[in-house]
Formats: sequence, structure tokens, C-alpha cells
Amino acid sequence: MKRHPSLAHLSRDHHGALLLARLLQKNAPVYNGLPADVAGKAAYALEVYKEELAPHFAAEEHILQWVTGINGQLDLLVQTIYREHQELHQLFSNFPAEPALENHLDTTGKALEIHIRKEERELFPLMQEWCNEATMDKINSYLSPQEN
Repeated sequence: MKRHPSLAHLSRDHHGALLLARLLQKNAPVYNGLPADVAGKAAYALEVYKEELAPHFAAEEHILQWVTGINGQLDLLVQTIYREHQELHQLFSNFPAEPALENHLDTTGKALEIHIRKEERELFPLMQEWCNEATMDKINSYLSPQEN
């Protein structure tokens, strides 16, 4: 299914997040220009989390308010997305004190990948199916970069 233009902003963000998810997992390939050691991966991941992922989660949660109550299946999935965001916030916040950092990075990377795939393969298609064009336009207006 082709992605609705209003959700394309989030899908573009997901590309970079999937790269991070793979980087954090054990036995990940070496990515040119990205850290290869555990400490470097953790520092890089925290920076990406603070600068990109946390704001991305906040934007998603904001727009998901507008799709709640449209369809029961969508409502259940939205609740799952909120819960996974909280779990991911917790995983990233544990990086500095985590004694088994390599295993924690792997767990975080796998959780992030599963989460993104769920949004792309389940959440967005349901939104496209059940949301009317006015709601999609509202989402697009909120997610579109503001022109100065």
C-alpha cells in the first residue's frame, strides 16, 4: 500500500531510526561513518534519541490523539504504540548506568526495529484505511515543516 503523503514525514524519520536499530544490534555490519565500538554506539544512540527519536515519538503521540475513537482495532494499536514508546524511553534512559551495555544495546535495537515495523506495517495502513481526508490533512499540517 502506498504511504499517504501526510504520513510520509514519519516514514522518512523511520529510515534513520531503522539504521540506528540495526547498528545497536549484536553482529551488526560496520556502517561507514558510524561508531563500531559499544561505547561509541551508546553515545551515538543517546544523541540520536535526544535529538530525533524523542521528538519523533512526541509528534506521533500528538497526532495519534486525533485518530483515537475512529476504529477499535486502531485504538488498540494506538495504545500499544504509546506503551512501546514508554518502553523505548526507558531503554534509552538506562544506557548510562547499564552494566551489560552490549546486551542492552542489542535489546534496545531489536525493540526499536520491531516498533518501527509495527508502525509501518500495521498502524499507518490502519490510519490510511480509517481516517478521513480532513484528519489526514490535519496530520499533514502538523507534521509539515513550517515555512518561514
